Amino acid sequence: MKKLLLLLITVSTAGYAQHKNPNPGYWQQHVDYKMDVTMDVEKFQYSGTQELVYTNNSNDTLTKVFYHLYFNAFQPGSEMDARLLSISDPDKRMVKSFKGPNGIEKKESKISELKPNEIGYLKVNDLKQDGTLLKTKVVGTILEVELAKPLVPKAKSTFTMKFDGQVPVMVRRAGRNSDEGVALSMTQWYPKMAEFDFEGWHPDPYIGREFHGVWGDFDVKITLDKNYTVGGSGYLQNKNEIGHGYEDQGVKVDIPKKQKTLTWHFIAPNVHDFAWGADPDFIHDKVMGPNNVELHFFYKNDADIKDNWKKLQPETVKLLEFFNKTIGEYPYKQYSIIQGGDGGMEYAMCTLITGKRSLPSLIGVTAHEFAHMWFQHMLATNESKHGWMDEGFTSFISDFAVNQIMDKKNQEDENPFQSMYGNYNYMVKLGHEQPLSTHADRFDDNMNYGISAYTKGAVFITQLAYVIGWDNTFKTLKRYYYDYRFSHPTPNDFKRTAERVSGAVLDWYLVDWTQTTNTIDYGIKNVEVKANEANITLERIGRMPMPIDLLVVYEDESTESFYVPNVLMRWSKNNPYSQIKRTVLEGWGWAHPTYSFKFDTKGKKIKAIVIDPSELMADVNKANNAKEL
Repeated sequence: MKKLLLLLITVSTAGYAQHKNPNPGYWQQHVDYKMDVTMDVEKFQYSGTQELVYTNNSNDTLTKVFYHLYFNAFQPGSEMDARLLSISDPDKRMVKSFKGPNGIEKKESKISELKPNEIGYLKVNDLKQDGTLLKTKVVGTILEVELAKPLVPKAKSTFTMKFDGQVPVMVRRAGRNSDEGVALSMTQWYPKMAEFDFEGWHPDPYIGREFHGVWGDFDVKITLDKNYTVGGSGYLQNKNEIGHGYEDQGVKVDIPKKQKTLTWHFIAPNVHDFAWGADPDFIHDKVMGPNNVELHFFYKNDADIKDNWKKLQPETVKLLEFFNKTIGEYPYKQYSIIQGGDGGMEYAMCTLITGKRSLPSLIGVTAHEFAHMWFQHMLATNESKHGWMDEGFTSFISDFAVNQIMDKKNQEDENPFQSMYGNYNYMVKLGHEQPLSTHADRFDDNMNYGISAYTKGAVFITQLAYVIGWDNTFKTLKRYYYDYRFSHPTPNDFKRTAERVSGAVLDWYLVDWTQTTNTIDYGIKNVEVKANEANITLERIGRMPMPIDLLVVYEDESTESFYVPNVLMRWSKNNPYSQIKRTVLEGWGWAHPTYSFKFDTKGKKIKAIVIDPSELMADVNKANNAKEL
């Protein structure tokens, strides 16, 4: 399978036109940010100004806007704090465990314990629309703003503000003084305009999950202690004045001893977020990737990790080559991998990851977060509503990339995605699965969300390969990228792309797999052989319909296969086993619980019959998928 998949990803997409979202009447809002901030690295407080030019490309007249104030989540009593106290399996990084008086283990939110000088906050002052002061109201992590003048369709307004922030003690993703000693992980750090799209406003509170942002250009100046090295989104405009490993070859940067701070000037074009990390002890390496993309690495000067971070660099070049070939070309000329955060989290043109890892773990987390540049930071789905498209597609392609790049031995015929199917089956057996269409914040527990978004979302792709073939699946991924990048595609956009590429009808697949908890369960109910005629009866036990690949193995080790189309598809896939003779049978309508067919054995004795020999169909009970005679 490994060789087969590697061959298939090289399929050309030369005939596909490159569009901005092809949906008729599609529109999206636009923002241009200019921010100038000064950071006090002793107090972990900062102040800044923001000028935001907002373009209303919708057909609605806006009377309100909303800003995200993410850092307000890191305060006792916040919704994030409340969720930690109520959820059955809180994130271990965000709670403390201790023994109660009766010896029973209890958990306590780390946010609940934050002191005033340890909490996070964002405070907005002097917010104006085109020079007119605005009425505002803070509700948790959302700033509600009444406009002084309605913003009519196709018009622009300029919003200006002053803001103050405090970097929280590291609890989740962003913060100061991480467990690995990184001083500043600056993500979700600025007042960020909420998204308004065809569904309306999305001023979701920050409870700990995913994000949705407005496309735009960022011009950001950051002033802080001159000893700190900064890595982040965008291109550094004054690299030969800053140094710190950014300077051009042969340039010597001389910072006066009396000068206490440096101002870093970044520009990030056509992104929907801006993040950065900084530390006085960062090593900064720069490696050139394909298409002259600069790959930057920022990591602590720690003897225990330096060797792995050096070895990571050529592997990251391979990852970029792989994703370019498999999905589509990376359009920016920079990407930064920054030690920081509390695990791994993707941002525009950069990621923050923890760095004290084994080399395979370091490559694995880099592969996953780097792949998010395609599935989230160029294909910007609403993660809160469709996290499975972001996390699932990323998990699929990053696991596939690592499997290829690390050249795992003795896996030529092994399904590299088998563990995903096992995790999905585990969730199903527990009996409290929720549909993938569940809002990310509304999952009952973290385990359910994790398996749903990351695993069931990835199986959506691998199982699609069972439904329409690997060739069509990789063509779909490439066309989806070229048609919808730099926009906000929906699940239906991906489904329609797969239909255009393959010719199959796939609405049933999207609905059953993502909007319900229907399971797949097919079995071999009966086999009768009389003389040279075999009569096989299959049964559908689960609610979700599928096409069926059936393999017949004879005692002389010869094989033949049968394909039972799913009538709902109005289409049949090509033979996935070209070396094996295949017979395409009449379609199976979903309402019929059983399906029977006969065939001539030509005098050969049947040894076994197997449903789905590829095991790419997520059948929840494999025990009835094979029958030995």
